[in-house]
Amino acid sequence: MEFPMRHLSRAVVRNLCPAAVAGLLVFGPYPAGAADDEAPKGPAVTVLKVAKSCFSDIVEATGTIIAREETSVRPERPGLKITDLLAEAGDTTTAGQVLARLALPEGGTLQVTAPVAGVIATSTAQIGNFASAKGEALFTIVARSEYDLVGLVATTDVRKLAVNQQATVRIAGAGDISGKVRRIGPTVEPNIQQGMVYIGISSQKRLLLNASGRALIKTGQSCNVAVPLTAVQYSSAGTVVQVIRRNRVETKRVEIGLMSGGNIEVRDGLNDGDVVVARAGALLREGDPVRPVMASAEAVK
Repeated sequence: MEFPMRHLSRAVVRNLCPAAVAGLLVFGPYPAGAADDEAPKGPAVTVLKVAKSCFSDIVEATGTIIAREETSVRPERPGLKITDLLAEAGDTTTAGQVLARLALPEGGTLQVTAPVAGVIATSTAQIGNFASAKGEALFTIVARSEYDLVGLVATTDVRKLAVNQQATVRIAGAGDISGKVRRIGPTVEPNIQQGMVYIGISSQKRLLLNASGRALIKTGQSCNVAVPLTAVQYSSAGTVVQVIRRNRVETKRVEIGLMSGGNIEVRDGLNDGDVVVARAGALLREGDPVRPVMASAEAVK
């Protein structure tokens, strides 16, 4: 049964236990306030937990494909007519393989053979034509099927390069080919401020000489926590990421590093397991209440 306070006599009020009165004052409003603080508020935002990842430090070089060593093939005697062709440009050869036959004036044939194994880069030989020991080469062979991508690298990246670093060479029409740094140029082109690097590659299929190519050279690796590029904001205050703590937004200044596959390395400012806003934006400000919705890293790429 309830007794409104206006019906209680002053004597009854004076006789109430002080502790009971204090309980009415302290415990009455507090649970509602605590529940309000814990209840989800604000807009729903997509978040994810950051985790450690390793990033490769990649230096890019662009240039052209050349033969590391070319061998010209000619007959030893002049004025011989070509009667048979057994190879053509693009063919892979072995050392000693017969490439053509030439008719001798006194009868019989002379065989023209490959002095080295490799890929035939060019051929001028045609049946019925005459070949000469001093004229145009019948065949040009890329010795041992070894090529170089001669590329240009930004001066700031030259210092990262070292002989035998692994590289992936991308050539139009030939796909990706593995290679490694073979030589680093000793000077910088003054007009463009770029250095030269030679990326050695081997391919059993014919590569077009002077074709354009691009090399991605792995110069190192760094492992730290990673976030999507969409989680990073750039402002006059620096580079920041929005972190969610107790359902509220906190803006954390971070030091970023390498990038790969839509993610970026965070070298300082975040810890493994921190919850960040996957797509940070100007609509969220420091201290804003939000309702975090967890998502995978793949969902925000």
